Amino acid sequence: MKDSLEFTLLEQSLVLSIHKSIFWKEQECLIVSDLHLGKAGHFRKAGIPISSKIHTEDLDRLDLLLNKYQPKRLIMLGDLFHSDKNNEWEAFSDWRSQYQNLKITLTLGNHDIIETVNYKKINVTVVDELLLAPFFMSHHPTENANGYNLAGHLHPGISLQGKARQGVRIPCFYFGQKGALMPAFGNFTGYVAISPGKQDKVFAVTPTSVITIQ
Repeated sequence: MKDSLEFTLLEQSLVLSIHKSIFWKEQECLIVSDLHLGKAGHFRKAGIPISSKIHTEDLDRLDLLLNKYQPKRLIMLGDLFHSDKNNEWEAFSDWRSQYQNLKITLTLGNHDIIETVNYKKINVTVVDELLLAPFFMSHHPTENANGYNLAGHLHPGISLQGKARQGVRIPCFYFGQKGALMPAFGNFTGYVAISPGKQDKVFAVTPTSVITIQ
């Protein structure tokens, strides 16, 4: 099984990975969304024992992708952190220090409440949205006359039915007529089922491959 699938959109080559990322070949750019780092710490504050290991594993997968594709830029489409600073911020800061030559841009999401001065200290650029033709990137899905929208936020998933009529919902990449939805990169997230139109493209993400659904 291939761990990625190449998809051409607007004459751009996008490599969709089982690690729920997109590598944009022409721009040598890696795109991810919705890591929700610090969510485990947020739960621990509420008395729910969740190990921070789940976020360490997410950063390990990011390491794998950076080593594989060697991008010049990493774009994060919002909700990098789930809440305010906690112990997991230090882990991310340490991780960032390993990639001093990598340009990192974060488009702010609804969970990104950490003050931007903290990101500036670790050389992460924070913006509300990003136009990188032919794409317009944001956290929340939005139509924009200047480009095709790449967004996160909704954690798209698709329901698949087995021969015994058992169902399973797995993350997916969704490409509509005016915009696309990225699957959540963080593993400590759920999925929201989408209802694609006939002309839309959907690629399901399994542990071993990216599958074309339609």
